[in-house]
Amino acid sequence: MKSIFAKILILLVGFVAGNLFWYLASPLWIDRVVDEVRPFEARQALLVKQGEFKNADSSHQGSGKVEIVTINGQTIMLFENFKVTNGPDLYVWLVADENPKNSAAVKNSKTLEVAILRGNIGNQNYTLPGGINLNDYGSVVIWCKQFGVLFASANLEVPLVY
Repeated sequence: MKSIFAKILILLVGFVAGNLFWYLASPLWIDRVVDEVRPFEARQALLVKQGEFKNADSSHQGSGKVEIVTINGQTIMLFENFKVTNGPDLYVWLVADENPKNSAAVKNSKTLEVAILRGNIGNQNYTLPGGINLNDYGSVVIWCKQFGVLFASANLEVPLVY
């Protein structure tokens, strides 16, 4: 009787450990690719802020362009040629800190959760909530909510007008 109980316990522990490993490690080799088209023509929108994604550290890397535009009363955040290290529970946040260099800087700053990240690679569009004051936010970050880790950030700047 003890040996049957021990075998069942070993199988149960192995099953739980295997699933935990898959959940935590699979993002390292599985990419989620998204390719959303812009919901408007470029000449119809007003570019409000823009930036370039950069690495948070050597393990959490990001690249690509972010633009925040307004059109027909809506504010939309656009990711172009976006790529970030995949991970569990990734979200797009607006952060007051203009240049968060680490997770602590994000945690100590005013934040606004925009949406769950749709994919770690590709062009993406996110509609921002109405009434948001973009002057309150200096960067966009990719944030792992589960572990409280910064994956990538983009400093937001007002575009130069010539």
